[in-house]
Amino acid sequence: MRSLYKPRAILAASLFALSLGAAGGAQAALFEDDEARRAILDLRQRMDAQRLASERDAEAQRAELAQLRRSLLDLQTQIETLRGEVARMTGQNEQLLKDTAELQRRQRDIATGMDERLRKMEPAKVSVDGREFIADPLEARDFETALGTFRKGEFPAAQTQFGDFIKRYPQSGFRPTALFWLGNAQYANRDYRGAITNFRALLQSAPEHSRAPEAVLSIANCQIELKDTAGARKTLDELVKTYPQSEAAGAAKERLARLR
Repeated sequence: MRSLYKPRAILAASLFALSLGAAGGAQAALFEDDEARRAILDLRQRMDAQRLASERDAEAQRAELAQLRRSLLDLQTQIETLRGEVARMTGQNEQLLKDTAELQRRQRDIATGMDERLRKMEPAKVSVDGREFIADPLEARDFETALGTFRKGEFPAAQTQFGDFIKRYPQSGFRPTALFWLGNAQYANRDYRGAITNFRALLQSAPEHSRAPEAVLSIANCQIELKDTAGARKTLDELVKTYPQSEAAGAAKERLARLR
């Protein structure tokens, strides 16, 4: 009997051992699955964390890029503003240069005009009827104006202008000539007595004047117009004696011949 029970015990022991071994293998397999699961979960968590971190980084980069773009736009705007300012200042500078050039040109014109005016205001040497003297520009202008009026045949106006000239410039070198033309204007206006007065004034102040012989002849003409034949003869005789070489003396001789 013992022999029959012993193999069975051994077999049972073996089966028990096998069952234990199988149970241990199953338990080990279960343990390895949990580890793998946890590893997978950890891996997923890390990947999620990395993904989130990447998304945050990407968002930060996009925000930074957007900020850079705004900064670039602001900078571009500032550059355009500066360009406009530079262009405006360049335009103003060119305008200032033009204005300065124009002011300098006007200053030169004014200076030239002032010099010309001063030159015209300065007394200058003039020559009238063979006589040279210093005359003020305004004085010369007034004389030429009166003479121009006489030459146009405007004798009343010429008489007024020469009369005013003699009063305004009593010491003028033009005075003898002005007296001569004043007398002629009066003669043309049939103011014979006034003409005689001024012709004689010329002879008294400048008996050597080139117009003196003509003034004597003109006095004789006035006397003839006044029917003063005796006086005219006397005047013509004095003319021939005083200025025998003058053309007026030749005219006087002819008139004396007619008056006799």
